[in-house]
Order: sequence, then C-alpha cells, then structure tokens
Amino acid sequence: MKALLIPSAVAVTLASLLAGCGPQAPTEEALRSVRTVEVRYDGARETSRYFGSVQARYEIDQAFRVGGKVMERRIDVGQTVGEGDVLAVLDDVDYKLTEQATQQQLEAAMARARQAESDSRRLQALKLDGSVSESDEEHAESELLTSRAVAEAEARKLELARNQVEYTVLRASTSGVVTNVHIEVGQVVAAGQPAIGIANEGEPEIVVDVPEAHLEAFKTAGYRAWLANAPDDEFEVELRELSAQAAEVTRTYRARLKPATPRTLPLGATATLLAERAASGAAVAAIPASAITQTHGDPAVWAVRRDGSEPAGTVELMRIDVHGYRNDEVLVSGPPAGVLVVTAGVQKMAPGLRVALLDTTRDEDAAKAARQ
Repeated sequence: MKALLIPSAVAVTLASLLAGCGPQAPTEEALRSVRTVEVRYDGARETSRYFGSVQARYEIDQAFRVGGKVMERRIDVGQTVGEGDVLAVLDDVDYKLTEQATQQQLEAAMARARQAESDSRRLQALKLDGSVSESDEEHAESELLTSRAVAEAEARKLELARNQVEYTVLRASTSGVVTNVHIEVGQVVAAGQPAIGIANEGEPEIVVDVPEAHLEAFKTAGYRAWLANAPDDEFEVELRELSAQAAEVTRTYRARLKPATPRTLPLGATATLLAERAASGAAVAAIPASAITQTHGDPAVWAVRRDGSEPAGTVELMRIDVHGYRNDEVLVSGPPAGVLVVTAGVQKMAPGLRVALLDTTRDEDAAKAARQ
C-alpha cells in the first residue's frame, strides 16, 4: 500500500482548522463604565438664582421748574453731561414780558415810597408850629410804611420773574450719563414734568425682584453675580437695600446689591445673581438630579460598593429622602457619607451589576458644573 503524501502548507491549514474546533478559553466580560459622585453632608448649601439688571444707585429725572414750549434739546440718550450743562431750553418770551412788567411796577412803587417819605419830612417841619394835627401825622406815617412795604414786595416779584426767565433753561443738576429723554422740540411741557434722566455711573448696582417665599432665606444668604456678556467674570456683591413692602402686582420685593469691591458695570446689562446659604434643618447632601431613580415608587439612587482599591465595584439600589431641589441638584439624606452614587446611565443599572469607575466627582464640582 502506497503512503499518501500531503503538502506541508495544506497540513498547516488542516491543523489550524482542527484546533479551531476545540473548546475555547472563556473571555472576561467588559465592565460598564459609570460616573459617580461622593455623598457628603458637610457644606451642603441652598442656592437660589435670580435675574436682574444693572442700574445706577442715583438716577435723577431732570425737569423744568416752569411750563412752556420746548425750543431746543441739546442732548441724546447715552451722552455724558457735567453739572451745569444746558440740556434743553423753553420759549421765554412770555416770561421776559412778565419780568419787564414787574420791573415797571417796582419803579412805580419806589416813586410812591419816595413821595411818601418827602411828605413825612414836610409834616415833621410843620409840626413844630402846631400847623399839623396828630391825625395828619399818623396818616403820613402810615402812608410811608405802606409805600415802603409795597416797594419791597414789588422787588421780590421782580426777583421771582427773573428766576422764571432763568428756569426756561434746563441745566444738569449732577454729572452723569443720559438714560432717558421724555421731551422733543415743539412739545409743551408742564412744570415738574420729567424731561431727561441722568444716572451716575460711578455707583452701579444689581437690581432683582425676590419672591415672598424666598424673602427670609434671601436676607441671610451670601451673594455672587455675573453679567450675561461676561459669564466667566464672577464677583461678590453685598445687599444694600431690600424693599420693606411687596410690589402690588408682582408681590415681589425689590433688592439692590452693590459690588463688594468697586467696579465698573455697564448700565442696563442683564445680570444673574446667586444667593447661597447653609442648608437648614436636617443634614442633607447635594447630588446631581440625574442620579435619582425609583424603587416601588420611592426615590432611590444606585450606590457603588468598591472592590477594595480597584476602580470597580458592584451597584445596589439604595432608598433616599428628598428634601428639596435647586437648579440641577437635589438635596437628599439617607445614604451614608462617602458612598459613591451613579450620576449617569441609571436606567441601565441592575442589582449586582459590576461597573468600572471613571471618576469620582465631589459635590463642589457638581455644583460648579450646574452653575455653568
């Protein structure tokens, strides 16, 4: 019998196929990666966010002290003015006519006073020879006093008339930037009607409205703020004024806060205010809202029990008590301090599932991320 010769290449291929048919060694299943946060009960804070605007602490509405027709308006919104600068001018023709008439009345009153004084001197001379009765003397003295009083009153009227002529020119009572203009050339305005608003840029404030339910907590909070056009430039502010009475329509309290250190803020800019204070009542921990799930209708979280020092562990469902919500976080109690809680992919967890820990985020980092 003749032996069957098999080429070497074919032999290698057959050996490989035969080896593939044998039992394979089991491979370890890849662990699901999760992000976690550490439960901490120290330093949990209640945070409220408010939206407001930058306003000047001092903003004054300039107004004419007399009424009339506007002949000139020399400024526009956004312009910077100095104290004493002319803002607008009224038609002063009528006021100048009144001034001239009052001037003439004063001259007539002064002439009568001089005549009364001359008559009084002559009566005094005639009194020496008994030619003047006491009644004539008293009448002359009374006429002199009356004429002098009338002349003085007319002098005061002339002063008022001159003041009214000056009041037809509206001058800035303070330096600042023009924020509002309520008049136009040709418009007839009344005395005291707001005409032009001037704000002092040197003392900007952030103004927000606080709901009634937040009022007591707002009073004891610490404050930080930033502007919409500079969200990364966060700065501390201090409460300067809190309205004692709620607004009739909105039922909110107006709060005015100034920067802790003087700084320039653009008037009218949108601002965000954070009011933070230590959580009251039972000890609570702040965890991301994405970590919350349910078990039999009760709130719960997936807690991770670590395998020694390895970056892996086993998840289990743990009931919690919810004490409140703030932005993207939940205030809870129940889990022991230091427990790692899954913050993402909780819907894919199952009891006893082994997971790999990507990182452990403390509650300060979670709070900072929520604010951003």
